[in-house]
Amino acid sequence: MGTKVEYKKTYKHIYLPKTVPVIIDVPKMPFIMISGTGDPNGEEFAVATEALYSLSYAVKMSYKSNEVPDGYYEYTVFPLEGVWDLIDKSKPVQDKSNYKYTIMIRQPDFLTQNLFAKFVEQTKKKKPNPYLEKAIFGELTDGLSCQIMHIGPFDNEPESFAKMEFFCEGNGYIRTSKIHREIYLSDPRRTDVQKLKTVLRFPVRKQ
Repeated sequence: MGTKVEYKKTYKHIYLPKTVPVIIDVPKMPFIMISGTGDPNGEEFAVATEALYSLSYAVKMSYKSNEVPDGYYEYTVFPLEGVWDLIDKSKPVQDKSNYKYTIMIRQPDFLTQNLFAKFVEQTKKKKPNPYLEKAIFGELTDGLSCQIMHIGPFDNEPESFAKMEFFCEGNGYIRTSKIHREIYLSDPRRTDVQKLKTVLRFPVRKQ
C-alpha cells in the first residue's frame, strides 16, 4: 500500500504549528461533517462525534473488506476538527448554549460520494447512531489563515486569539470573520487540561 500517510508528519505545517502565530494558506480537503448547535459538553455533541469516528474508522478499515476502494493507501485517522460560530452574535462567547458548529474529520483522497454513502449504510448496521443521518461528505478550504497551537484549557482560548490578532495587526493582515476553526490533537478524557493541544485558526486577508 506504499508509504503510510501520517498527518503529523505528512501535513506537519497544517496540524503542528508552534505556540506563536503563523500565516498559512490552507488547501481544499475532503471531510465528513456534522452540524449542530448548543453546548459541546452535552450529550448531542458526544453522539455526533462518535458518529464521525465510526464512519472514519469504517473508511480506514475498508482495506480488510472484499471491495477495497480504488487508490486505497495506509494512513492515520485524522483528528477531530470544529468550525465554530455564535447563533446570537449579541450574546457573550462564554454562553456555550449559543454555539453553532460543524464538526468534521478529514478523509483520505480516495473517498468518493458513492463510497461515503456505502460506508454510512454499513455503519448504520454495525453501530446505529442517529447522527449518521446528518453526516455529509464534501470539500472545504480555509484559504489564507492565521493559526497557532493553543496549549491548555479550552476556556483560555481567548488569550491565544488575542495573540493571533495582535500578530496580524503587526504584519499587515486583517481577520475577516469571527468564525474560527479548532483542531483537537488531544483526548480531553485522557489528557491533563493544562496539556491539551488545540490548533486554532481564523481566516485573514492582506491589508
